[in-house]
Amino acid sequence: MMLREMTTSYGRSPIGYLWEILQPVAGIALLTLVFSVMLASPPIGKSFVLFYTTGIVPFMAYQAINTKVAQSISFSKQLLVYPSVTVFDAIAARFTLNFLTQLLVGFLLFTGVLVFEETRTSMHLPTIFLGVLMLGAFALGLGTLNCFLFGILPGWQRVWAVLNRPMFLVSGILFLFEHIPEPYRSWMWWNPITHIVGQVRRGFYPFYDAAWVSPAYVFIVSLVCMAVGVVFLIRYTLDIINN
Repeated sequence: MMLREMTTSYGRSPIGYLWEILQPVAGIALLTLVFSVMLASPPIGKSFVLFYTTGIVPFMAYQAINTKVAQSISFSKQLLVYPSVTVFDAIAARFTLNFLTQLLVGFLLFTGVLVFEETRTSMHLPTIFLGVLMLGAFALGLGTLNCFLFGILPGWQRVWAVLNRPMFLVSGILFLFEHIPEPYRSWMWWNPITHIVGQVRRGFYPFYDAAWVSPAYVFIVSLVCMAVGVVFLIRYTLDIINN
């Protein structure tokens, strides 16, 4: 199913899967350049490029993976009529392919920043790895729940797109969580993406404590979304496919 997705999604393009890598890399690089000119002094560290990249890469990865997983039924609807193929096969294939793709995008971007930018930072790989696990769990859990909601409520996909528009501003990408005044800081804490960004950023800035980050909270939210999505998909997948 992963090979089918690669062929179907990228086989029509002249450069195929390579475009899926280059497109987000180029887009994030352009945004980083624009914001680095507008905001030359980062809230932490010496390089705004690194500060912004540690925020935008997890955010864009979450959006890409969640969207792909949420569209699993519509993408594989023809295959799901066969008893041997389940919706969870489709979800697993889409998640694995796109999670690995986003890891490659992040690796290329961070490698470029560390090579060409004077960051004066030291990475802590276990901390970054935990942030990646948090990202994968949340994107998979929320994507599974949205997979059900997209199928059972046709208008939910448009509503979800509207709800996600302000997420860029409330996920701590351009600023530190600690710099947000109350009561907005307490409200922002409930956003799992804020914790993911904080965890990844903590891995690139060893002197950044970010004691407010709670991996347990992100994993609990992810598991709840996953459990609810799985239960309803087991019950309603056939109804979604037939309708």
